[in-house]
Amino acid sequence: MPALHGPAQAQAGGEFDLTWIVPGLALLAAGAAVLGWPRLAAQRRPSREGIEDPAAARAYDRLSRWPQFRLLRRMLVAELASQRPAGALVDLGCGPGYLTFEIARAFPRLVVTGVDISPEMVSAATRHAAELGLGQRVTFRQGDVRRLPLKDGSFDFAVSSLSVHHWADPILALGEIHRILEPGGWLLLFDLRRDARRAFYGLLRFAQAVVVPAALRHAGEPIGSLLASYTPVELQAMLAQSPFGECRLKPGALWVFAWAVKSQPRN
Repeated sequence: MPALHGPAQAQAGGEFDLTWIVPGLALLAAGAAVLGWPRLAAQRRPSREGIEDPAAARAYDRLSRWPQFRLLRRMLVAELASQRPAGALVDLGCGPGYLTFEIARAFPRLVVTGVDISPEMVSAATRHAAELGLGQRVTFRQGDVRRLPLKDGSFDFAVSSLSVHHWADPILALGEIHRILEPGGWLLLFDLRRDARRAFYGLLRFAQAVVVPAALRHAGEPIGSLLASYTPVELQAMLAQSPFGECRLKPGALWVFAWAVKSQPRN
């Protein structure tokens, strides 16, 4: 296997624009990580696979534009840059497409496809692509990661951000991703880690109660996603059971990156 390299202001509809608290939350989260507050050994609670409710889809679209999500996307793009991506890339669980667009802009040699199980998300992403003038290089398709509507060996790279915890059958999904990658193709996963610091759970509970749009709050997010996520040990074991076999993990205080590669056929 190759080396794995101001005060809140009310908006229409009763929602509040509290993004002013993001810097404070970020500082508190950083403090929790630095101080080494204990990690929470929470039992995993499976999450729903996609967003079907139009109100929840619109709320997630708005949430995805917030500064902290832009920061996470930049982190993933920086990590992806270590492999100098070119060719064809698929973004699995693309949501409204903001990461897909960041990747397309950062790597002009890539042709990018986004796939999401939710028709609401695919519709939003397609609309955003047209608005940004990226329709020639970025396309979107509805699809289930367990049965991807994509040809064998048709991609050089696959990425998935904040999506793995939604997959109903991750081993089957990883097998599908392995199928659509060409030999030597790379997979990059990025997700929350359930064994995050207790302080982070407290911050997310506060955000869910005060900041998050009502449609997502009623769906139990974002705490639901954190409780559905995997620990680094679980993620490594999952990849070991998949056709990828080996992987390289890069755990952070609150999240984890995982790299895997589809082996070249032996002569």
